[in-house]
Amino acid sequence: MAVAGNTRVGTEADAKASPLVVIVEDDDGVREGLQDLLRSVDLDTIAFGSTRGLLAATLPDRPGCLVLDVRLPGSSGLELQSKLVAMGNRMPIIFMTGHGDVPMSVQAMKAGALDFLTKPFRDQDMLDAIAVAIERDRARRAESAGVAEIEALAASLTAREAEVMRHVVEGLLNKQIAYALGISEITVKIHRGNVMRKMAAGSVADLVRKTEMLKTGAGHCRPDPATGCAR
Repeated sequence: MAVAGNTRVGTEADAKASPLVVIVEDDDGVREGLQDLLRSVDLDTIAFGSTRGLLAATLPDRPGCLVLDVRLPGSSGLELQSKLVAMGNRMPIIFMTGHGDVPMSVQAMKAGALDFLTKPFRDQDMLDAIAVAIERDRARRAESAGVAEIEALAASLTAREAEVMRHVVEGLLNKQIAYALGISEITVKIHRGNVMRKMAAGSVADLVRKTEMLKTGAGHCRPDPATGCAR
């Protein structure tokens, strides 16, 4: 997986895969020390000495996080963060710096960084931050897999079924839907049954939950007037 393409829809297996910590640090000693620390707790790592190296790399698609130095040759860790966000890479980021200040940490956190550690940091502080980041990435991947499954179900609906589903989740009764769409109530009941079956929804509440996931979940879809997700 190229870093720039870290938008592949995850699966449940992806979410449970062994984690990977990606380190970008130009100081050889710090970089190697971090790798040794993470290996001591059985965490796999890939390390780079510059942002260019990371951006050119093809990485395994596994849960994990990025550990970035703020001051790097070529472009800073903050600049790299901006590039990754623009590319759609959503792996949690932990920043580290020996020159940290309040404005820099605020900028990083506002842009979505999970943590900001000032060198020299305690090994346990780094391990704790990485543990939180990995769990957050696992949760994100699991959510992405769930959204992808619901998107596939929604894609099986006909245009009319999608319209009926939209009205059902709005709370309309069958006779109200029939009036709104200019069809018979019996036809609405047929479409409604098809919707519940195709969306694997056990109840209207379940159907509402799934359509809400389509609208807001994991950034994989845009709101659509009929289904809640543009396909």
